Amino acid sequence: MAPPTEVLVQTSAETNPHVPKRTTVKALVESDGLTSIPSNYSYATHPNESDASDPNDTIPTIDFSLLNSGDPHQRSKVIQDIDKACQEWGFFMLVNHGVPETLMKAVLDGCNEFFNLPMEEKMEFATKDVWKPIRFGTGVDIKVEKFFCWRDFIKVIAHPEFHCPSKPQGLSEVVQEYCKRSQEVTMELLKAISESLGFEESYIEKAMNLKSGLQLFAANLYPPCPQPELAMGIPAHTDHGLLTLLIENGIGGLQIQHNGNWFHVNPLPNSFLVNTADHLEILSNGRYKSIMHRAVVNSQSTRISIAIPNGPSLDTMVSPAPELVDNESSPAAYVPMTYKDYMDLQLEGKPCLERVRLPIA
Repeated sequence: MAPPTEVLVQTSAETNPHVPKRTTVKALVESDGLTSIPSNYSYATHPNESDASDPNDTIPTIDFSLLNSGDPHQRSKVIQDIDKACQEWGFFMLVNHGVPETLMKAVLDGCNEFFNLPMEEKMEFATKDVWKPIRFGTGVDIKVEKFFCWRDFIKVIAHPEFHCPSKPQGLSEVVQEYCKRSQEVTMELLKAISESLGFEESYIEKAMNLKSGLQLFAANLYPPCPQPELAMGIPAHTDHGLLTLLIENGIGGLQIQHNGNWFHVNPLPNSFLVNTADHLEILSNGRYKSIMHRAVVNSQSTRISIAIPNGPSLDTMVSPAPELVDNESSPAAYVPMTYKDYMDLQLEGKPCLERVRLPIA
């Protein structure tokens, strides 16, 4: 999930006379004669953002089925593995999660069909209001990021109330089932994480009021880019919430920051990529880290990704768990803030995690 406010792109007719002034990246790519990107899509890469993956590094893989195997030793081992992954990487690959491959393919296909709808049908959901339950758009607020992202998106609020476009036919039913199944996976993971932090398994569910928690569904379309080295799908950011589950259509593009370097993630087929988000870092008092990640683009293939961020209820005051705070050995490292206030700041493009992090004495 990209933090800034999204808007529809305003392109210059001088850049390409075949493209309307209000457009999407998809329309831009499909216009005649596009050989370079418009200047407002140009992203200046900073020296510390260059690619430098260590080929010996491998993102941890967690076998979800072992959490419910009935063998307490297996469950204890996989909880330890999750704890290590959340501390050392902030990301892990989840396999054998029980969500049908057919459902994962159907939701990716359904989102692709949505992006292929006529412009006027998608424009029904175009809005600058980030709290609208259904939002379609592209790019970011140029006042915040000074450039436009090379992506189109559709975002919906899936919980506590479910929303989804009615077109294309069947999309709403598929998205609802996918959100339900992914939420079940998330809840099981949060039970394991509760135990890894030394709590009983329902601790996070109760403390974060997850029965009324916010679940978002965000589908991103990254069309082929004629100059991928100059553009960015989504710039480096961390996610709000507790856990984000991500799938993609087999076209890579996710990079995560690990040991100061950018690491290319190549997920196994039908796996989830799971990352610990800001509010899990806050709740764990810094034990688990919310890791910077970004989406890069390519010149050959269209990438589609679907992210499911899962967070507390909007009115939940999030702070370090009292049981993890000791005024002498482990003082609170973050100030309390409601989830809604935090999201409002992040959606304005402000560095929220740094704002709530207390200075080390």
